[in-house]
Formats: sequence, structure tokens, C-alpha cells
Amino acid sequence: MPHFIVHCLDAPDALPRRLEHYEAHKAYLSAAPVRILVSGPLMSDDGETMIGSLFLIEADTKAAVEAFNAADPFHRAGIWAEIRIHRFLKRVDRRD
Repeated sequence: MPHFIVHCLDAPDALPRRLEHYEAHKAYLSAAPVRILVSGPLMSDDGETMIGSLFLIEADTKAAVEAFNAADPFHRAGIWAEIRIHRFLKRVDRRD
């Protein structure tokens, strides 16, 4: 099954909205219609501030990933200023 990377960067003023919608976002991910292999927030260089999100997803089509992303509470709340979805060819996987 194909893999996809979803790279999302927050809008400059998004942190309060991110925190407000965080629980809904986590609940959505736990019931996602695609298989999320890895996900988590992107962090500022100081490691203190969330500045975006990254997902490694297994799905049949890019359209399925786009639909998953469009329904995410973070997307619907306008938290992400930039979203990039790319097909990903996994070469190395050292997860235990």
C-alpha cells in the first residue's frame, strides 16, 4: 500500500487555536479513516513551541489522504497555513 507524508505548517497566530482544538484533533486521529504510521507536532528550534504537524500515512490513494486532512479539526479551524502532501517511497524503516 502506498505511503504519504503530510507536512503542515501553522499560521503565525495559530498556537491558541491549536491548543483549543487539540483534544478534538487527537480524537479524530484515533478514529482516522487512513492508517497513520507516525504523527506528531513539528517544534520550534528551542523545542518548546508547536509550529506544525507531520504525518506518515498508509493509504490507497492521495485523494484519501487529502480527504483525511480536510476533515481534521486543525484544518477546519484554519490552524495550518501551509499543507503539503507527497507520496513517499520508504527505503529504510528501523522502528522496532
